[in-house]
Amino acid sequence: MSHVVVVGAGQAGSSLVVKLRNLGFEGEITLIGAENAPPYQRPPLSKKYLLGEMELERLYLKPEAFYGENGITLRTGEMVTRVNDVSVSLGDETIAYDHLVLTTGSLPRHLPAAIGGTLDGVYVVRGLTDVDAMAPEFTQGKHVLIIGGGYIGLEAAAVAASKGLKVTLVEMADRILQRVACTQTSDYFRNLHTSKGVKIIEGVGLDHLMGKTRVTGAKLTDGTELDIDFAIVGVGIMPDIALAEAAGVEMDNGIKTDTQGRTSIPNIWAAGDCASFPYKGGRIRLESVPNAIDQAEVVAENIMGAGKEYMAKPWFWSDQFDVKLQIAGLNTGYDDVITRQGDKDGMVSFWYYKGDQLLAVDAMNDPRGYMIGKRVIEASKTIPKEVVGDPAADLKPFM
Repeated sequence: MSHVVVVGAGQAGSSLVVKLRNLGFEGEITLIGAENAPPYQRPPLSKKYLLGEMELERLYLKPEAFYGENGITLRTGEMVTRVNDVSVSLGDETIAYDHLVLTTGSLPRHLPAAIGGTLDGVYVVRGLTDVDAMAPEFTQGKHVLIIGGGYIGLEAAAVAASKGLKVTLVEMADRILQRVACTQTSDYFRNLHTSKGVKIIEGVGLDHLMGKTRVTGAKLTDGTELDIDFAIVGVGIMPDIALAEAAGVEMDNGIKTDTQGRTSIPNIWAAGDCASFPYKGGRIRLESVPNAIDQAEVVAENIMGAGKEYMAKPWFWSDQFDVKLQIAGLNTGYDDVITRQGDKDGMVSFWYYKGDQLLAVDAMNDPRGYMIGKRVIEASKTIPKEVVGDPAADLKPFM
């Protein structure tokens, strides 16, 4: 009887094993995760969970008992040390498989020890243990330094400000969100955060953190010195590829897969943050929950013999203060941005175009604009710029 082993018990890993059982797979399934908790949602960690608005059990993707009840061997708190084309190793133990799926996700980038990255009171936002460790720091009046003005940093800043902390955010690029969003979106979130008391410093990097064993301050590249109580590092993530790379699996901005999720070793598959795949004549790697779910479910179907190609439909979201940002599509290569004003204060959307072709939409508190844009983009259609720019124009006929 076939045995599927899944390494990485996050969103992709959980989605894959659940899909296998839903498809009627009768073989053995083993899901192995390095964390002690069963598979859980990551997005609420830095928001509702950190704010104390969500209990631990509500983070779980499935009740812990679900896995045993469905014949899935869930092994948490265990580190896979090696994989090859027939087995995985956990220390001295070896588990043979027929299909291996790598859903190892991504790892946060840390600051080097030489500039204070290993001092006590310096945190990253990635897993449950990270957030549990930093939660006691979030007491009113403390001064937190956020390093990095991407979505991770901005979400952490929003939670800290909401809990009454003094917040300083530094971004070494010219503007926050520079790598992922247009100037208009950067301006929107800068205005939002500064209106809530967050101090944002752009075009200035961190020189080093100060303190003997615990962080007490920071020196910036412009010479500014700050007294701080703790720091949160949000300078990006990278795919967790070590196991795959050591096994000789081909790499290309992550674990390289074909359109079906198969790697260069035929019975090894990959899905989620760690995997790159063909997309519109190129190759991309998506760091998002929807991608982790959809890609993993396609891999499950293909393990069952479906021969199905994964057709990504990129979408993302971010919650900051009372604003929900929803993003549809990928803005890579855009040459124009059209602003569409909503009918409520704070409701606006920015529409990315390359020539006359709609590529992506950033929608703030505008679920209708987001949904219309998403459907148009997924259908490879477009909407004339003059229509998008007219807040009175009806966009529904273009869906």
